[in-house]
Amino acid sequence: MSLVNIARVAVENVAYSFDKIYDYIIPDAYLSQAKIGSRVTVPFGLGNKTRLGVIFELDKIEPNNKIKSIIAVLDKVPLIDDEMIKMALWLKERTFCTLFEATKCLLPSGINLRLVQSYIVNNKADENEIASLSEEEKSVFDYLLSKKGYIEEEKIIKDLSLDSENKSIEKLLKKGLIAKNVDAMQKIGDASVKSARLCLEEDEIDKIFNSLTKKQKEVVEFLEDVSSASIKEICYYLGLTPAVVNALEKKGIIEFFDNEYYRTPNDNIEQSDNSEIKLTEEQENAFNKIISVEEGNGGVCLLYGVTGSGKTQVFLKVIDEMQKKNRGVIVMVPEISLTPQTINIFKSRYSDKVAVFHSGLSLGERMDEWKRVNNGEADIVIGTRSAIFAPLKNIGAIIVDEEQEHTYKSESSPRYQAKDVAKFRCAYHKGVVVFASATPSVESYSNALNGKYTLCTMKSRYGTATLPKVITVDMACEVAQGHTGSISRILLKELENNLNMGHQSILLMNRRGYNTFVACKSCASVVTCPNCSISLTYHHANNRLMCHYCGYSEPFSEECKQCGEKNIRYSGAGTQHIEQELKELLPQARILRMDADTTMAKYSHEEKLSKFALGEYDIMLGTQMVAKGLDFPNVTLVGIINADQQLYNDDFRSLEQTFSLLTQVVGRSGRGKFEGRAVIQTMTPENPIIKLAAKQDYDAFYKTEIQLRKALIYPPYCDICLVGFVGSSEALVKSSSIFFFQKLKDILKEKYTDQKIIVLGPMAPKISKLNNKYRYRLIIKCRNSKQFRDMISELLLEYNKNTQFKSVTAFVDINPETIF
Repeated sequence: MSLVNIARVAVENVAYSFDKIYDYIIPDAYLSQAKIGSRVTVPFGLGNKTRLGVIFELDKIEPNNKIKSIIAVLDKVPLIDDEMIKMALWLKERTFCTLFEATKCLLPSGINLRLVQSYIVNNKADENEIASLSEEEKSVFDYLLSKKGYIEEEKIIKDLSLDSENKSIEKLLKKGLIAKNVDAMQKIGDASVKSARLCLEEDEIDKIFNSLTKKQKEVVEFLEDVSSASIKEICYYLGLTPAVVNALEKKGIIEFFDNEYYRTPNDNIEQSDNSEIKLTEEQENAFNKIISVEEGNGGVCLLYGVTGSGKTQVFLKVIDEMQKKNRGVIVMVPEISLTPQTINIFKSRYSDKVAVFHSGLSLGERMDEWKRVNNGEADIVIGTRSAIFAPLKNIGAIIVDEEQEHTYKSESSPRYQAKDVAKFRCAYHKGVVVFASATPSVESYSNALNGKYTLCTMKSRYGTATLPKVITVDMACEVAQGHTGSISRILLKELENNLNMGHQSILLMNRRGYNTFVACKSCASVVTCPNCSISLTYHHANNRLMCHYCGYSEPFSEECKQCGEKNIRYSGAGTQHIEQELKELLPQARILRMDADTTMAKYSHEEKLSKFALGEYDIMLGTQMVAKGLDFPNVTLVGIINADQQLYNDDFRSLEQTFSLLTQVVGRSGRGKFEGRAVIQTMTPENPIIKLAAKQDYDAFYKTEIQLRKALIYPPYCDICLVGFVGSSEALVKSSSIFFFQKLKDILKEKYTDQKIIVLGPMAPKISKLNNKYRYRLIIKCRNSKQFRDMISELLLEYNKNTQFKSVTAFVDINPETIF
C-alpha cells in the first residue's frame, strides 16, 4: 500500500489544553507548494470550520480515512524558515502560549492573514423554504438576492444593522438557501504603483514607429531607455498627460502592470558619515572582547559603561566589523522615543542597509520593512522589542541597549523576554549578544561577575566630558519654609542660569496629567475609575478626569458624586501641572512637554526631539521617555521633580528601578563641551539609593542590592513564576486561584517531590480590577527548569478541564517585570 503525504500543522484559535501539531493530508495539487513554514487553510473540529495554520513538519504515513485534507496552501514561498520554526516551539515551551500564537508574533501584523467569510444566494434554493423564512431571515436573503457575487459577512451585518445575537445567516446556510466562501486575506495589501513597459519587440516597434504622434514617440523612446517607469514618472519627465500613455496601451505597444514598492520610513536621511571610527583605549578593549566572543562561536557580553562613555561608538565599530563579514545586526532600544536619534546615527552611516521596526510605524510600513530584511535588502535592523524577530539570515550580533528596561518583556501572550530571544537567536547563528547599560540589571551584572557573560567596562566619559555635579534638594525643608511649589528655589535658580547662558535643560516628572489624585474634603471619598480599582487623573488640556489604564474619562466637576458637596480637592502633580507652573515662573522659556498625551501622533517623537536638538526649545519636560539614551550636547542641566515616586513601591525591583532612572536622567547632562549639573528633589535626601544615584555609583548600589536579594530570595537567586487569574466575577476568580494552589500542593506531594519552591498567595494585586476584570495571582519562587515548566503545564491543562472556571482565564508569566 502506497504512503500518503501529510503535513503537521499548528492551527489558530486552539485552546491551550488542545494545542498540538495536527496531521493533514496534502492534496496532490499542493504537493509542490506545501513546504515547512507555509501557511495553509484547514478544516478543524466537528463542524470542519475553516482555520488558518502553519506547516511545521512534512511526513509520509499509511492511508487513514480519519485524517482530513488541507483546503489550500496560501504562500508561494514559505515565510517562516527553520530557525523560526525552532523558535516557535521554544516560545511555546517557555511562555505557555499556543504554537500558532508563537508563530504569529514572528511575522509583522500587516502580513498576517485573516479569514473572510462571504455569502451568495444558492441558485437552487427551495421555494417552500424561502416562503417559510422569518422576517429577519427574509431580509438577509433578499439583500443577498439583490447583490451580484459573494458579499462579505461584515458588510451584510453592517448594511442590515444585525446585532451579535442574530443567527439569520447561520440559519439560511443550514437550510441550503445560501452558499458560503472562505478566503484568507492579508491584513495590509502590498504597496504598488501603476507602471508601463513596452510589450513589442524592437523590429515590431520600428514598423509602426512613424505612424505614432510626436508625444507617443517620446514615450516609446523613454521606455526603450529606462525599460519601465510609473505613469506618474512618464508624465512628469516628458511633460505629458496620462491620455498619451493610455493611447499607446490601447494600441498594444505598451502594457500596464502594478510595480510593488516599499513604504520605507525615514527614507529622507542620506548617507553622510563614512569616517573611520576612532575609539579610546577603554572602547577598544570592549570592542575587542565583543569580537573575540563572536569569533569564538558566540556568547553574551555585558557592556557596562557610565552615561556618556561612548557605547554607541562601540556599537558602530561592531556593526562595521559585521558588515565586513556579511553578517546581520539587530540593535534594540527600549523606547520609541529613542529610535529617532538612533535611526539618524545609523542611517547616516549605513543608508538603506538599515530597516526600522517599531509600533509607531503604519502596518504597511512594518510589513515592507520586514520584506526588505527578508529579501536581503537590509541587514541592519533598528527597533524596539518586536525587532528581535526580524528575519535576518546570518546574525552576527544583537545589541540590546539599556538592557535593564522593563519594555523588553512582553505583557501579552506570548509573554517572552526579548533578551532571552536574543540569546536563542545568537546561539542558533553563533553570534554575540551585547547587553549594554550604565545601570545593568542586577541579574545581568551578577551573570557577568560569575563568568556567565563576558564583562566589558567603560568607566570614563568619552572625550573631555565629565560626569555632572549633583545637587540634592530636601523638599521637606522647602515646605517648612513656606515654599509649596513643585519647582524648588534651587532648581528655579539653576533653570534661570541656564536660560541666561543659552543652554538647555531636561526635567523629569514621571506622571502625566495635571493632578494625580482627586478626593472630597467633606466625605473623604476618592474619585475612582468605575472599571478599575485606581483613582482618576485630572487632565487640564481637555478638562476631564481620565483613567490611564482603561481610557475611561468623565467631565471635570466641583461637586462630589457621593455627598453632593462642592468641596473637591485636587492634589498630586503631573507633567501638565509642572508645565503650567514653569510657564508662570519662567514666562520667557520655551517649554517642550514630552509624554504619552503629546506624542500620540505618528512621527511626533522625531519632530519634537528634532526641534529640541535645533534649539527651538529651552526646557524639555517629560516622563521617563526623556530619561534614557538621549544625547543633546547643549543640555547642561537636568532636574528630577520627584525622586521618591518609585522608591517606595511594593515590588522587589523598586530600588533598582529608582536608582536606574535617577542615574540615567542625571546622565543626560553635560555630554558636550560644557560642564553639567543635576538637581534631585526628594523628601528623603538621607535615603541611600538617592545618595548612590547622586554619586552615579552603580558598583556600591549593586553590593547593597545583591545582599538584600540573597536574604529575601529574589532574582538572581531564584526565578519568579506568576500564575494569574482574570475574570468578571471576583468570587470566581478568587476560587479559581485557590483551586490552582491546592492542585499545586497535591502535584508537589505526588509527582514532583524534588521541586523546591516558595509560594506567595493566592492574593489580589495592588490594582485588583482592570477594565471590569478582577485579578488574582500566585507568585512562585522557583528555578525555571524544564521539569518545573512541565509541572506548570500539567497544572494548566488540569485547570482548563474544570468547567466551573471556564469564564476565568489562567495565564503564566515567567520572570515578569512586576509581581504586585
